[in-house]
Amino acid sequence: MATLVEHIDAILPQTQCEQCGYHGCRPYAEAIARGDAEINQCPPGGAIGIARLAALLDRPTLPLNPANGVEKPRMLARVIEADCIGCTKCIQVCPVDAIVGAAKLMHTVIADDCTGCELCVPACPVDCIALEPMPPEQIDTAHADAARAHFQRREARLAREREAREAELARRKAATDAAITSSNPVLAALARARARQQDSQS
Repeated sequence: MATLVEHIDAILPQTQCEQCGYHGCRPYAEAIARGDAEINQCPPGGAIGIARLAALLDRPTLPLNPANGVEKPRMLARVIEADCIGCTKCIQVCPVDAIVGAAKLMHTVIADDCTGCELCVPACPVDCIALEPMPPEQIDTAHADAARAHFQRREARLAREREAREAELARRKAATDAAITSSNPVLAALARARARQQDSQS
């Protein structure tokens, strides 16, 4: 059986735009379920989304909180190829991996995967991202479900990469500490004493 969070998340548009003040639609859904967030913080969901959340949660309908933005038509991002410098900043902020490219090479947006979050626009240092109206047929449950899956895969990948970096840093620190200790007789003696103390306590 779906949880309350999942029911709330299913109503949200899955733009992952963070205008609600949370890192994506799922964290916002969790905050609503906990009572930490109001139902009127999602500009892409707009008045219809707020009404659906109010009905689900048996709460009064509220106007969209202007602190979170304004309701407006969803837009698609498009890279102006002639101006792109290949800095990868847009790729780094895209929450659903809808932008492809490589350093110092032109980037492009996979239009069908773009959620219209617009996070790439302020990230671009050369203003080479244009916004165009999103086709109405792209604003549907199937695209929202795909965006949710893309966001989850990206979050999982970034978590793995963070863990790998932390493990590598820990390995390098241990190797450096070992090298310093082995070259210093006093430090080596202290390390042996600590090891003996730990052994006696275990």
